[in-house]
Amino acid sequence: MREVLRQQFCLDWSGAHGVEHWLRVRENGMRIARATGADVLVVEAFAFLHDVCRESEGSDPDHGKRAAEFAGKIREEFLRLDDAAFAVLIEACAYHNTQNAPANMTVATCWDADRLDLGRVGIKPDPRLLCTPYARERSVIDRAYAASREARRRSRGKRGKRGRG
Repeated sequence: MREVLRQQFCLDWSGAHGVEHWLRVRENGMRIARATGADVLVVEAFAFLHDVCRESEGSDPDHGKRAAEFAGKIREEFLRLDDAAFAVLIEACAYHNTQNAPANMTVATCWDADRLDLGRVGIKPDPRLLCTPYARERSVIDRAYAASREARRRSRGKRGKRGRG
């Protein structure tokens, strides 16, 4: 699956929306899922798919819908989800960057997992924009923000080293 994602992703693999972000979204999602009872298979698939079809590190309003379409293309070979779980994944991917109040707890978990990683682009998550009570907890926001800020700092350090010498 990693190679399929790498082939699909056209941006910097280590960029703001790349694999390190996906891994933090997965970690956030697994923590939230323990509190919400969300479907961990959907949460994990979301983590690796939600940004895989981005065409820009900046504004790209249709990337979620493209990710949902891509999930459909790889479902048979890589996604072992029943029809109901797959429908939840499609909703989570398609609308993660455009909506704010999902009725489904697994979708809410996915969206919060992504939004808790906004520190990578210099934004502290706003609890009013998070969907689950667990993700709104100050300690959860602070832990996720610190992790994403650290990742941003490391990323900037790598870019600085590449530019020297």
